[in-house]
Amino acid sequence: MENVVNVIAAVNNAINGVVWGIPMLILIIGTGIYMTAGMKFFQITHIKHWMNETFLAIFKKKYVTAHTNKNESSISQFQALSTALAATIGVGNIAGVAGAIITGGAGAVFWMWLSALFGMMTNYSENVLGIYYRRKNAKGEWSGGAMYYLQDGLKGKKGIGIFAKPLAILFSVFCVFASFGIGNMTQVHEIASSLQDTFKIPPIATGIIIAAVAALVILGGIKAIGSVTEKIVPFMACAYILGTIIVLVMNITSVPAVLAAIFTNAFGLRPVAGATVGMMIKQAMTMGFKRGVFSNEAGLGSSVMVHSASNVKEPIAQGMWGIFEVFFDTIVVCTLTAFTVLCSGLIDLETGEVLTSVTGASLVSEALSEGLGTLAGSFVAIAICLFAFSTVLGWSFYGTKSCEYLFGTKATIVYKVIFVVCIIFGATMSFDLAWAIADTLNALMAIPNLIGVLALSGTVFAITRNYLDRKITKANVNAKPMLSFDPAIQKMQEESLDEESV
Repeated sequence: MENVVNVIAAVNNAINGVVWGIPMLILIIGTGIYMTAGMKFFQITHIKHWMNETFLAIFKKKYVTAHTNKNESSISQFQALSTALAATIGVGNIAGVAGAIITGGAGAVFWMWLSALFGMMTNYSENVLGIYYRRKNAKGEWSGGAMYYLQDGLKGKKGIGIFAKPLAILFSVFCVFASFGIGNMTQVHEIASSLQDTFKIPPIATGIIIAAVAALVILGGIKAIGSVTEKIVPFMACAYILGTIIVLVMNITSVPAVLAAIFTNAFGLRPVAGATVGMMIKQAMTMGFKRGVFSNEAGLGSSVMVHSASNVKEPIAQGMWGIFEVFFDTIVVCTLTAFTVLCSGLIDLETGEVLTSVTGASLVSEALSEGLGTLAGSFVAIAICLFAFSTVLGWSFYGTKSCEYLFGTKATIVYKVIFVVCIIFGATMSFDLAWAIADTLNALMAIPNLIGVLALSGTVFAITRNYLDRKITKANVNAKPMLSFDPAIQKMQEESLDEESV
């Protein structure tokens, strides 16, 4: 048995080295650069507009009250964002960022920012395509995602149409398997380990409790998941942000030195040997890009499935929520973690040397202890629990929609039951290999998704121009809105927009 495990590990490591190697990172970042250039840096040139239509809109009365009717199967735009953030904001935002700094130095933070800048438009494009190519399932719920825009968007493309269905199936299969690993058992294992180390709670007890709570939410469908995540995500994010800001304010005089270290390390400006400079830049760039991609999932095609379930009519409207998702996850949460660690004095800003024996989440705990004292360990443990649990909820929906695509709506109840049972196994077993395999499956999801985004880039550009002409530049306010590839859905959504404007 041990030999079989070793063989599986060796094969997975070989595949992982390719799918998460430099070429793959270039493909992901390259897609973001291409989509950014094609839309003339929309995330920067129209920052006021998308902020007004996303984060700032939360405080407007029409958005606060604009929840879906209890009889509807869709969720609000904010619930869609909360569920997507629930899946993306996770252990990686704490332990992952600390690990990136330890391995890649302070310069990794700069490349993390850069990956997020371009990742905003990759996520935007995925969401636009997700809304444009979605449809209603047998339960009357919206179903969308990479599998649908691969199937319907590519089938008419000359030379690539023959691959439309196979790519959609591959994406769904990879997503289902990844949901059990990185979206379930590995997350629960982190929760169980954290609670055992901090509060001495037995892993089996943790597993049973989490499984019971998760079952109540997951079996309730997207409405239940959206209702829970819209409460958990703002609370956990605000609490974590407040904790890191306290430490940041206490070390405010260190911020200029931290910023200098980030840019100096990113471009190898320290006076060291040439070969060492090259290696330092490569390490910082690789770890920064990896952490950015792992954290916000832009390019993986995962969060688009929940964004597609929202009650939005305009594809661009949900696309802008995708921009905000990447902005908040990486530019806000990951950056605060990075600055907390770098301002703490636990990292030598000149040499990059780690001045403590702890790593990962424990490094963040030690950094926070200056502002939170002995509560830091408990604070981080609770943060990891909330982050990881919300990730489980988000990924349960991704797996459900992929299962639905492969086997139909009736098969989803079987998937949900298996998913909940796996939570107990995740709490009580070691899953180093499972994490590695799920990591590989995550990357394999990205390949068909990015093919779809690039092949359908013209559609994204056209929908964006249509929206700009009607809403922003006013070049053609009477243009017919591009809302869906399906004439019946297009007509239904147009009528709905007309009713809202009355």
